[in-house]
Amino acid sequence: MAGMNHTEELGEFLRARRAQLTPEAAGVTSYGARRVPGLRREELAQLAGVSATYYTRLEQSQSTNASESVIDSIGRALNLNDDEKVHLHDLARPAKAKRRAPGKPDQATPGTIRLLNAMTNVPTVIMGRRNEVLAWNPLGHLLVAGHTDLDAPSRPFDRPNLTRMLFLDPHTKDLYRNWRDEASLAVASLRFIAAQHQDDAELTQLIGELTLKSPDFAAMWTKHPVQQCVSGVKRFHHPEVGDFDLSFEVLHLPGASGHRMMTHVAEPGSTDAAALELLSATNETPVARHVPSRI
Repeated sequence: MAGMNHTEELGEFLRARRAQLTPEAAGVTSYGARRVPGLRREELAQLAGVSATYYTRLEQSQSTNASESVIDSIGRALNLNDDEKVHLHDLARPAKAKRRAPGKPDQATPGTIRLLNAMTNVPTVIMGRRNEVLAWNPLGHLLVAGHTDLDAPSRPFDRPNLTRMLFLDPHTKDLYRNWRDEASLAVASLRFIAAQHQDDAELTQLIGELTLKSPDFAAMWTKHPVQQCVSGVKRFHHPEVGDFDLSFEVLHLPGASGHRMMTHVAEPGSTDAAALELLSATNETPVARHVPSRI
């Protein structure tokens, strides 16, 4: 993938969602046999209050000037959820690409690192916008990637990437009892992020790499799922302490960096909490080993 064409992405998203919307769900009277699933273009256009010709141009990536009101109407006609509506706007009216000057490798801020080190009993990972690991505390490292080098996040060109590991690293695949659900959420989240950063060459390269190397990723990506990942439950099958579940929260850090903090907690007094305590007992390192890069 040399780059992501937002008009092609828009057409792909519209076609995928139109195919998922049945005439019954849309309140459309169906006439005759249908060669493909979902609504016809002219039916969707009628629901959105736009001409069939104009809507067809959008799907065929021949129009880039849709108004806010038209985008909103199409989103309502497609019965999109809130995340999907944001995604549709990002694709239809992308932010103007900015020429990026070469800069220093991305780093978690000193304040974030201090907070990370203070959360000794909460497995925590600091991620960049592409899901690369900028830092983790020892318990976070043991939870999600204990088979890797604790110091890896301090090396900008050798950092673990949680999405890459989920699809290409066998140890990470085995870490989750419901791997396919984890993978589907990761793809949906990456779709949401990619539409907001369409000029990010490294993100485009990551998507291209995963599409080529992982048939699972390629199949999931083609379906164009969209979801902003903010909270949920992760069901672990951990090599050190066995099966347990943890709730996770993804906190977006201030600024325009796209940095996020993912924390994991267990229900107090539960067997999950006991498993987390057992995992914590294997940790002998008092603070996160994260040092600024000299590159």
